[in-house]
Amino acid sequence: MRFSDGVYARDVCPAQSEAERLAHEVLSVVEEIPLGKVASYGQIARLVGREKNARLVGKILSRAEYFGNYPCHRVVNHAGRTAPHWRAQRGLLEKEGVIFKANGCVDMRMCQWEC
Repeated sequence: MRFSDGVYARDVCPAQSEAERLAHEVLSVVEEIPLGKVASYGQIARLVGREKNARLVGKILSRAEYFGNYPCHRVVNHAGRTAPHWRAQRGLLEKEGVIFKANGCVDMRMCQWEC
């Protein structure tokens, strides 16, 4: 939309808030995780320059459905534990060939994404 003085609405009201930009940045990293590999919340936080915000990454991923379809199941905690209230996550990872240890955690030595 263009105002009468030649200024466009996009210049007055940026389309994305800072939170939306961060969410898209996090999700673009998640989108890069290859099939059969996992990344930790902290790893993603470091990759987007927010190394102390692993929990924020988790919060963004819990709402990823509002932004599109992303392979969020490929993100686990630093010890390889899956999300506590997402029972299907393990099955999705196993279908991709991700290896789990006897304690139920992803074998991070074998399956962590090296980016």
